[in-house]
Amino acid sequence: MDKESTNVSIAKTLNDSPQERLARSATNHIGSLGSLILHTIFFIAIFSLQWIGFTFDKIMLILTTAVSLEAIYLSIFIQMTVNRQTRQIEEVSDDIDDIQENVEEIQEDAKELSEDVEIIKENVEDLSEEIEKDDKEDEAEHLADQEKIHRIEHRLEELLTEIKELKRG
Repeated sequence: MDKESTNVSIAKTLNDSPQERLARSATNHIGSLGSLILHTIFFIAIFSLQWIGFTFDKIMLILTTAVSLEAIYLSIFIQMTVNRQTRQIEEVSDDIDDIQENVEEIQEDAKELSEDVEIIKENVEDLSEEIEKDDKEDEAEHLADQEKIHRIEHRLEELLTEIKELKRG
């Protein structure tokens, strides 16, 4: 149980009426080892009444009455427990519905993110292609510039040679 649901459970317990808390406490004790021991002692005591002068018919009348009253109260406690469990199940069901809606929203967000990632991937591929194309164009321009520089250098050398010949001659 997480912290939030524990806090909700504590808050609900604090908001319960004293009667509801007493009923819940009684229900918890009825299903305990102490209750088993108490019932065993009670039944032994009931049948021991014959040693102090009660007839078997009176003992059975007392036992039947006590067991009938206990059965009535137990059925009430059981129904209260069933009602409380039903409310808790409805609350859990509401929580599950909320969680399911959140999961669906997360799935939609993940799908959108996946689409965005695909678009980004395509854009990166396009940019890579453009960069590669630009690099090739830059390289071609660089080679053309190198060739022009080489021709200019060659022409300058020819001119220098001509100037030297003109100076000599």
